[in-house]
Amino acid sequence: MLIRSLEEMESGGRLLSINQGKSSALRMLNASDGMGFSLSEARGLPGGDAILWYKNHWEANYVRQGTGTLEDMTTGQVWNLEPGMLYCVGPRDRHRIENTGNVGFRIISVFNPPLQGNESHDAEGTYAASGVAPEGKERMFVKTWAEAEAAGHAFERAGGASRFAKLLLKSDNLGFSYSDVRFQAGREADLWYKNHWEANIVLDGEVEITETASGVTHTISTGGVYCVGPNDPHHLKVAVDSHILSVFNPPVEGTERHDEDGGYPPTGPIPAGPSA
Repeated sequence: MLIRSLEEMESGGRLLSINQGKSSALRMLNASDGMGFSLSEARGLPGGDAILWYKNHWEANYVRQGTGTLEDMTTGQVWNLEPGMLYCVGPRDRHRIENTGNVGFRIISVFNPPLQGNESHDAEGTYAASGVAPEGKERMFVKTWAEAEAAGHAFERAGGASRFAKLLLKSDNLGFSYSDVRFQAGREADLWYKNHWEANIVLDGEVEITETASGVTHTISTGGVYCVGPNDPHHLKVAVDSHILSVFNPPVEGTERHDEDGGYPPTGPIPAGPSA
């Protein structure tokens, strides 16, 4: 199990200037953490724009804050961005992102192959290669909660106390899956991901994670990250209404239900995880 608070990450040298100083990135998980992907929060100023081209990676981005536009500079297609949307870009996708609102962008980014953690963009808006890029899709794409719901990948559990949309699945070929999860205060569950590693960032709220073996309880508040894997049976208790993003490796299919231990069936090779 790996846990990092927002304060620990911001004060520990993980907040870097990127894109020639136009924005910053909080590197929450890097390649050395063994998850098979990296996790960052990109922070841009109001009115900012950037031309980017991740020639060596696939990147999935959840818009946490801010509004703007995303343009595929090859096809000319434009999407309007707002909180709750997920957009994915890969090696063929030179693109422009523009902030048109009065607050800065805050975007939760997952990269595969994972970043080392000290990268910044070159003149083309690219990061240096850090491994073999996954297959991905032919072109960049956008996912929303409504689309996940229409596809049968949004669910409610415990009478609405848990709501989640599986925005990115194994079939998207990015090497990880990505879910938007909403919990009501008081929700509790026993979980044990015997066949996966799961990284979670608390966008808003507070949860308590109790290690089943030791009985030690960890409180993870807004901005904090916790990772659980095959050796981490645990109890989840939601202290206040909470909004969490969850990333699985290997990626889930999208139709799984928890078994009696609170786990999912195998869906691929398990990464080494943080203990390595």
